[in-house]
Amino acid sequence: MGMILLLTFISTNVLILLLKFSNALESISPSESMGDGKTLVSKEGTFELGFFSPGISNNSYLGIWYKNIPLRTIVWVANRRNPINGTSGLLKIDDTGNLVLLSKNSNVVVWSSNSTIKARSPIVQLLDSGNLVLRDKQDANTGIIWQSFDYPCDTLLPGMKLGWDLKTGFDRRLSSWKSPDNPSPGDFTWTLELQSNPEGVNWKGSKKFYRSGPWNGIGFSGAPEIRANPLFYFNFISNDQEVYYSYDLKDRSVITRIVLNQTTYRRQRYTWSEDTKSWILYASVPRDYCDKYGLCGVNGNCIISAMPVCQCLEKFKPKSVEAWNTMDWSQGCVRNKELECQKGDGFIKLDGLKVPDATDSWVNKTMNLKECRAKCLQNCSCMAYTNLDIRGRGSGCAIWFGDLIDIRQVPIGGQTLYVRLHASEIDDHEEAKAKPKIRIAVITTVTIAVVFGMLMAIYYVRKSKAKRAGLRREWKSACKMIMRKIQKEGLELPLFEFTAIANATSNFSINNKLGEGGYGPVYKGKLEDGQEIAVKMLSRSSRQGLNEFKNEVILLNKLQHRNLVKLLDGTKGKMLGWSRHFNIISGITRGLFYLHQDSRLRIIQRDLKASNVLLDDHMNPKIYDFGLARMFVADQTEGDTSRVVGTYGYMAPEYATDGLFSVKSDVFSFGVLLLEIISGKKSRGFYHPDHSLSLIGHTWRLWNDGQASELIDALRDESCNPSEVLGCIHISLLCVQQHPDDRPSMASVVRMLGGESALPKPKEPAFLNDGGPLESSSSSNKVGLSSTNEITVSVLEPR
Repeated sequence: MGMILLLTFISTNVLILLLKFSNALESISPSESMGDGKTLVSKEGTFELGFFSPGISNNSYLGIWYKNIPLRTIVWVANRRNPINGTSGLLKIDDTGNLVLLSKNSNVVVWSSNSTIKARSPIVQLLDSGNLVLRDKQDANTGIIWQSFDYPCDTLLPGMKLGWDLKTGFDRRLSSWKSPDNPSPGDFTWTLELQSNPEGVNWKGSKKFYRSGPWNGIGFSGAPEIRANPLFYFNFISNDQEVYYSYDLKDRSVITRIVLNQTTYRRQRYTWSEDTKSWILYASVPRDYCDKYGLCGVNGNCIISAMPVCQCLEKFKPKSVEAWNTMDWSQGCVRNKELECQKGDGFIKLDGLKVPDATDSWVNKTMNLKECRAKCLQNCSCMAYTNLDIRGRGSGCAIWFGDLIDIRQVPIGGQTLYVRLHASEIDDHEEAKAKPKIRIAVITTVTIAVVFGMLMAIYYVRKSKAKRAGLRREWKSACKMIMRKIQKEGLELPLFEFTAIANATSNFSINNKLGEGGYGPVYKGKLEDGQEIAVKMLSRSSRQGLNEFKNEVILLNKLQHRNLVKLLDGTKGKMLGWSRHFNIISGITRGLFYLHQDSRLRIIQRDLKASNVLLDDHMNPKIYDFGLARMFVADQTEGDTSRVVGTYGYMAPEYATDGLFSVKSDVFSFGVLLLEIISGKKSRGFYHPDHSLSLIGHTWRLWNDGQASELIDALRDESCNPSEVLGCIHISLLCVQQHPDDRPSMASVVRMLGGESALPKPKEPAFLNDGGPLESSSSSNKVGLSSTNEITVSVLEPR
């Protein structure tokens, strides 16, 4: 009898277990599906995939959570942008071999793995790492066809990668939930910035919020929490295939995650405590006030224990003492004594720092510190250097150009940074004596205009039939002629050897030609050190010549801003998703704002268009071509001319018809360019099958009809924020209004893009139809539009 009771007890428990797991799947094949009430569980029961409704929301989402943690913690959401109303979801493999999520009520696909590789025998599994994978069951060589780890949401798990697949241009980035009830992407993001010296950045909308600093071999420069410890391994990979950061566990029993918190704007690492049955905060950034990006302005150093926290770097002083004393550090610091590059500068050693923002930097993995110093001294734009890798005695070279921003004193650890100073300010006599051995023949970071200047000489040389010796004589003679003209303006510019430029462009091969503008053709080149350059050549048929060239050299020499072009910048035609588009828009905005307001001179560009904005290797925009620009004194904002220069399709009406130009005519051009970036259509030659409206007119019609979202179909991707795009369309219409006084300043545009300013209702724009400039209302129509006038009309494809 006792035996019978025992057997009954065991059977009952088995029955209970069977009932408990009857709704749990181990995998999904083409013949199976997963609906509401069912889940997919990883092999060891670590993670679970199923449908859930967050917080008080009635919407249904497909997500992954920890199975054995009583506090449900979501780590990934499939349809975060497209919720299902109610509980009517169905997950299955479709006929193309893709994993799809359907709304059963409407039979509409709300999410798909969207893989281009088709498996013969597809199967879906949830791994114990938390990675949902689609693979070919019968083909061991195919491996994983699609994986959720490539599409992170707000959480980084062990083994996940934050960063780039350079072969495909794929960017793995994190974005916060909008709220605890809404997993759609918020405005708090975490990216690995793809630049010469990559670094992690948290963005609040389009503004940098926190920066980790670049990787130094041990950890990120400004992230002391990423150090040797008993819990985690940290990995940073940077090669020609991929650039990414990841972490893994030393102790597999540890449960940990990194999550972006939209409410507090913190990136937080948590570990699970079995004792308290709760998540314990392990680390959080920003850590303190000094982690706020750029708090102390350029050339400032944030020291959390100091009063005030912002201090100028040694041998620097506040740009505005009055503002500094009121705790407004935004203007930063300037040198006590300006550099004299050609006469010899030196460096001061600063220890324990988070190194500056590496956007404008250059690295070399094989150089030692002595070679790095020499490399920096060769370039007048180089402001600081240090070892790329600080392990052991240090190795590699990292150098910074232009102003140094977002430096802080790191309480534990930190790096040594060598900052450039005037030779007389260096205490070490030997350091002060150290000068470059030679005047460099190949320049690595100068304005593109200087290369153009050398190519003016190249043009004359190439047109002659002289022998090599004669070529060199003509080259040197032409260079001297050009340099004499420029040096009258008080500029000091170095020279190239003709052979260096010819070799860099494969002797001006047609295969290296990027395009052609008002001056003549532009070639892509690569210097001996591997750095890419753009090279202009003056054409004899060009109406632009030495005066325009001098104008461009003078302007670019006097202007210093990260969104104004430098030689180092390459070009890319490859376009990414909306987030990168928005970064490009923001970069152009900041560059134009700098020209109009923050530069030493007030500059009106007069020819802002798509082909005059270059993108560097990291898709950062650079405003380019200042041959037609005009310089004003600080209180002058407009002018007029009898010679209209520029490009139809971008010209403001008052400039095209009356020759009146101002900062507001640049704003008009910016508005047109903004529409082109959003729509993917060129303004000049725009065609729509239903009407003869211009791109501006087409946009205005859509706006009034409440259909402006039709412009953004080409930009719909996982990073696309429709409200942000519609805001940009709104701003573009404000910029292209008929009357200059109605258009916003670029300062206002900066605030609008940052969400810091309300958007007024736009008035009817100019050039609604495709018939060219409108008739001017001015009685003094002094600029005609016939072909006899000197109007530069460039029809160029955007580079």
